[in-house]
Amino acid sequence: MTRMETLNFELLLLCLSFLSNGLKVLLKGKYCSVMYIRSYLPLCFLCPFQETRSYEESTDESEEDESEEEPKLKYERLSNGVTEILQKDAASCMTVHEKFLALGTHYGKVYLLDVQGNITQKFDVSPVKINQISLDESGEHMGVCSEDGKVQVFGLYSAEEFHETFDCPIKIVAVHPQFVRSHFKQFVTGGKKLLLYERGWMNRWKPSVLHEGEGNIRNIKWRGHLIAWANNMGVKILDMISKQRITNVPRDDISLRPDMYPCSLCWKDNLTLIIGWGNSVKICSVKERHASEMRDLPNRYVEIVFQFDTEFYVSGLAPLCDQLVILSYVKEISEKTEVECCARPRLDIVQPLPESCEEISSDALTVRGFQENECRDYHLEYSEGESLFYIISPRDVVVAKERDQDDHIDWLLEKKKYEEALMAAEISQKTIKKHKILDIGLAYINHLMEKGEYDLAARKCQKILGKNTELWEFEVYKFKEIGQLKAISRYLPRRDPVLKPLIYEMVLHEFLESNYEGFATLIKEWPGDLYNNTIIVQAVVDHLKKDPQNRTLLQTLAELYTYDQRYGRALEIYLTLRHKDVFQLIHKHNLFSSIRDKIVLLMDFDSEKAVDMLLDNEDKISIDRVVEELENRPELQHVYLHKLFKRDHHKGQRYHEKQISLYAEYDRPNLLPFLRDSTHCPLEKALEICQQRNFVEETVYLLSRMGNSRSALKMIMEELQDVDKAIEFAKEQDDGELWEDLILYSIDKPPFITGLLNNIGTHVDPILLIHRIKEGMEIPNLRDSLVKILQDYNLQILLREGCKKILVADSLSLLKKMHRTQMKGVLVDEENICESCLSPILPSDASKSFSVVVFHCRHMFHRECLPVSNTVSSVQFCNICSAKHRGPGSAVLEMKK
Repeated sequence: MTRMETLNFELLLLCLSFLSNGLKVLLKGKYCSVMYIRSYLPLCFLCPFQETRSYEESTDESEEDESEEEPKLKYERLSNGVTEILQKDAASCMTVHEKFLALGTHYGKVYLLDVQGNITQKFDVSPVKINQISLDESGEHMGVCSEDGKVQVFGLYSAEEFHETFDCPIKIVAVHPQFVRSHFKQFVTGGKKLLLYERGWMNRWKPSVLHEGEGNIRNIKWRGHLIAWANNMGVKILDMISKQRITNVPRDDISLRPDMYPCSLCWKDNLTLIIGWGNSVKICSVKERHASEMRDLPNRYVEIVFQFDTEFYVSGLAPLCDQLVILSYVKEISEKTEVECCARPRLDIVQPLPESCEEISSDALTVRGFQENECRDYHLEYSEGESLFYIISPRDVVVAKERDQDDHIDWLLEKKKYEEALMAAEISQKTIKKHKILDIGLAYINHLMEKGEYDLAARKCQKILGKNTELWEFEVYKFKEIGQLKAISRYLPRRDPVLKPLIYEMVLHEFLESNYEGFATLIKEWPGDLYNNTIIVQAVVDHLKKDPQNRTLLQTLAELYTYDQRYGRALEIYLTLRHKDVFQLIHKHNLFSSIRDKIVLLMDFDSEKAVDMLLDNEDKISIDRVVEELENRPELQHVYLHKLFKRDHHKGQRYHEKQISLYAEYDRPNLLPFLRDSTHCPLEKALEICQQRNFVEETVYLLSRMGNSRSALKMIMEELQDVDKAIEFAKEQDDGELWEDLILYSIDKPPFITGLLNNIGTHVDPILLIHRIKEGMEIPNLRDSLVKILQDYNLQILLREGCKKILVADSLSLLKKMHRTQMKGVLVDEENICESCLSPILPSDASKSFSVVVFHCRHMFHRECLPVSNTVSSVQFCNICSAKHRGPGSAVLEMKK
């Protein structure tokens, strides 16, 4: 293998290692540190190296593949015309304008390029290296200087031109930013002296020395009225208005050769200068000096607001909002040979702090021929307002730009952060151009399925696939291929959109083969019109042949019959299973005609609900039909008739005679209330049944209701021997003969006498009982009973007296009220009429005499219209009120004129 082939093979291995492993960079000496480059630009795959040499590359396979931190910039090699130029020549400098690029080469050529790298113009300036190209803000004038001392300033679109050849190399040239204007025809050159050229009278150029004596001037940046330049001693700033130098910023590390490690200058704005030299970065602010401090000092001064050191050597600087972009030259030590060699340059974004900086991102750039480059070979130019950064090296020009949302999504997808990528795409769907939300979502679903997260993948289908039926069906088949139909079953759309019936049937068959419970759940949740019901019913029937008693399958089959409107079959299954939904099914689908012969089954299942349903729908299933169906089940017949009687005492009156026997047999506690409330039950039949069964209380009630109170009382006294109940019965009947019978029966029974003495005081004169008590008979608690009788008597007297007082007071109050009312005057006017003749009560002629009678009831009559009283009394009464029995309307008021 030849040496060149060996080098190419090593480079290929190196690039592959960049893609799979972190790059471990070791620096030797003052700036030695250990770090890992977080991201890489594999530019070597874009185009082969033009020049290569042997180099050592160390990798550490034990480290993580790449950092999880997203890079801030993206890179691409400037190609087209640039590729052609750099195949034969090498880049020495470049200047960026918003309209075009200007590239200088080692062979003394200047090329104008568009932003894509295509050559638009070519200038042969010198046979040797172009050191600097300067453009004014308009992009219409260019200044060029070369290593042989030539300086040219000319118009790109005009014949204006200046030529000068110096006796020493001119490292730098800068034209006035407003060179296009006639009164700003100025430019400066830097060699051993800083010369200002101004065009004066007769278009002649007049040079003047601004500075000399501190070595070669290697960099100049002109912004507004300020010129900053760097020589071997440091950086100076000149105010072109006052022509005074306002500051001197010495360089920090004087051990570095200024020609090998040149100073980098960059104006952030008209008053902020960024200086990078060696591994030091300073940010200087130009400020106005207060009038009281001037004296002999310039009216401006410079303050260093930020200063920090970097790990590597600065090759270029550019601002990025409030951050800095730093191009760094890196050296490393080979682990194999322990020889220091050139490493890939780095492009860092840092956040300046007063005495340090915070690293935001760091990228190692694989540029062509980086092994042979020195710090002075790299340059960083930028396009203001576009955040475009150009990294120039002899064999390569790389463009770095801020990553947009498409790039952010690319990175997320590369890192398999699909959910974040999907969210980012949804938020920025109006601005992204490269990506589609649907494509990202589908990739996310595939990723989840590859990881085995089938449930999450299925859940994401709802959001990602939306209403796209084709994609839904495609994804369902993918889940089927991997045996995960169950995972997606819960998330299949059921309305808007609806998939093909085959999709739903396929899922149902999957569950039917392995999970009856899951199958039943889907049947409950899915509308019946999603699939072919007949096919699914047949499949369930086939499975029931193997397991006829499976309740889950039977219940599911009933639901399928319901969807298919075969309610009769569904009802049979529900009744067989004694399922709670049977009543809901009957109500919902009005199946009352189907349950006429199934009433007993319904009552056996839940008599309460069945009876309520039957009574609520009497118009559909008559009472007679229900009673007939329950004829052989009297206990259920009783439940139905009892609830019917509770709702309405008269609806089932024809069955009241039957109910007597049913109550006596199954519900004696409710027999007596039934007998009390029923007006249609035959008393003789009820009495016969109660006497046969020896129901004393019911018999007593029936006897009393039939008018045989003495027999009822006798039964209470003889059968129950309950004096309190006998007294209560006598009170209810309020019959003096019953009280007499009760006294006669109790007169020889001391406990009964005690009960009577305690309770009859308010109904019967106790003297009647006391006189009949035999002398010498011992009566329990006699004294207490007598005291109670006296107390009851006193209480009655007090009540009577109290009532008498209230009655007298009320009568007197009403009498006074009536008297006051009758003493009041009564208004009589033309609107009143005679109640007899119905003519106006007052005559139309007020001069005529008239006589009017007005009763206290407000009825009015002419005197002559009143009938003549037949009574001896002179008191007259209102005929109208007397006829209506309202009482006498006396107390007449008589008006005469």
